[in-house]
Amino acid sequence: MLCVAFALAAFGATTQTWLDADVSGAAVRTSHLEVQGSKAATAVSALALVGLAGTLAAAVAGRIGRVVAGAVVVLAGAGVVAACLAVLGDPRAAAEGTIAQATGLAGSQADVVLTAFPALAAAAGGLLAAGGVLLLVASRRWALRTKYDTAAHGAYGSAPAAPAAPAIPGAGGRAPDGRPAGDGGTEHGRVDQIDGWDRLSRGDDPTR
Repeated sequence: MLCVAFALAAFGATTQTWLDADVSGAAVRTSHLEVQGSKAATAVSALALVGLAGTLAAAVAGRIGRVVAGAVVVLAGAGVVAACLAVLGDPRAAAEGTIAQATGLAGSQADVVLTAFPALAAAAGGLLAAGGVLLLVASRRWALRTKYDTAAHGAYGSAPAAPAAPAIPGAGGRAPDGRPAGDGGTEHGRVDQIDGWDRLSRGDDPTR
């Protein structure tokens, strides 16, 4: 469940202010702008949701599905880190779209200051990727969760049932090992008993 928390932390960080921009210029109507993470790095929100979906899918998937879901979580976490590092490396470029939309001018002079949320989102993405790696390793030891896994395990991991031992004539209807004839986990013995009672009810001798 830690991967769920990391994915939610990365997604939640995108709802906060990542960049504070002070725009300068005589024709600029808005001098101060706050750029949210969802606008500074649009991929982070989507990748965090992908990581969350992969984590939830791994909890209910079969063995192959868990491997695929774990790989998706790793890639999603790595993508979150890469997108956050792009913002940390060039905050001015990350804020350019919001500045141009607010001022109506492209290439306006602006002083952009980073907040702590891009770094927090990057840390959450790194932990999400690490959790995906642990998910890949630990998924091999998880118990079987689906009927398809159970059927496959039973087909290849269980021994076939032993056949019922034959009865010895004159031994009271018992097998060589002393068990009642037909006793081996089958319905044959019970069917013979029912048939015997039916014959008795009709007045016939079932021993003949």
